[in-house]
Amino acid sequence: MSTSDRNLSIYQPEDIPDGDGFRIGIVVAQWNRDITDQLLSACVETLAKHGVNDEDVKVAHVPGSFELPTGARIIDDRHDLDAVICLGCVIQGETSHNEYINQAVATGLVHLSIMRSKPFIFGVLTPDNQEQALDRAGGKHGNKGIEAAIAAIQMAAFKRNLDENQNKQIGF
Repeated sequence: MSTSDRNLSIYQPEDIPDGDGFRIGIVVAQWNRDITDQLLSACVETLAKHGVNDEDVKVAHVPGSFELPTGARIIDDRHDLDAVICLGCVIQGETSHNEYINQAVATGLVHLSIMRSKPFIFGVLTPDNQEQALDRAGGKHGNKGIEAAIAAIQMAAFKRNLDENQNKQIGF
């Protein structure tokens, strides 16, 4: 089944670890705010549904998607987070600007994840048009904010479990 035929935000809630105790940052681009506000709302709702306490969710807004990696680093520096979710929407226009922005954001978040051994989640929509963006921000394809929240919880739990198991090792 192709992506165009299904809701990508459907998941098995019982398979998601408990988010209690996780400190999660969310950095949201203000550009295409009608879309990014919907992503943010679904993201926060999903984190709460899976046990992340409201006071452990730190939200910051940046001008556009290009600024997401810098905003992610700044919010992580200030709050020592378990994961940082970056939400944005870059719609294809008359030029190829979207390719440069999307590549820069993806590369920046990968570098942060590797440098800090921490999940920096790419929750950026890269649609060809406004309709595709709406379909992925609460429309027929679900909401990427839900998917980003789930990825953040899963990766934070993955890291915590590895850290806990490493501390239990005996010997070298």
